[in-house]
Amino acid sequence: MTTGAMTQNSRSSGFVLGAATVATGLIAGAFYVFACAVMPALARSDDRVYVEVMRDINEVIQNPVFFLGFLGAPLLTAVAAWQARGRGHRRWVWAALVASTLAFLVTVAFNVPLNDALARSGDPGALREEFEDPWVAWNVVRAVLLTVTLGLLVKAAGSRAAGRNQRSTGGYWGTC
Repeated sequence: MTTGAMTQNSRSSGFVLGAATVATGLIAGAFYVFACAVMPALARSDDRVYVEVMRDINEVIQNPVFFLGFLGAPLLTAVAAWQARGRGHRRWVWAALVASTLAFLVTVAFNVPLNDALARSGDPGALREEFEDPWVAWNVVRAVLLTVTLGLLVKAAGSRAAGRNQRSTGGYWGTC
C-alpha cells in the first residue's frame, strides 16, 4: 500500500471513529436528559397528562434526525471497529461496539414495546402503572451503556492519536 493510500485510510478511519463518537454522544445525551429531567418532570403530572405527553414524545421522536443518530451510532461504531482491526486502539472500539449494541438491544427489547403498549387505548392510570417504572429503569440502563460507549470511543480516539504520534516521531511507547 502506498503512503498516500495509508494516509487516506487513516483519515477515513479517523473520520468514522469521530462520527461514531459524536453520534453516540448525542444519543447518550438524549437518554441522559430523559433520565435527569424529562421523566422526573413528568412524574409530577397527573396520569392523563403523563400518558398524553409520553405518547406525543414517542410520536415526534420518530424522525430522520433522531434516527440518523440512533441508528448511526452503532453502525458507525461497527465500521470503526472493522477499520481498527490490527491496530492498538481496536480493543476500545470493540468494547464500545459491545456496549452500543447492548444499548440498542435494550431499546428494541424493552423501551419500544413499552412505548407501543402506552400507545394503546385504555385507562391512563393503568397505562401509566404498567409503563413508568420499567421504562425509566431501562432508560437508565441504556443511558449508562451509551455513556460507557462514549467513554470507550474517546479512549479509542486518544489511543489512536497516541499511536499515530509515536509512529510519526519514530518513538514507540506502546499504545494505551
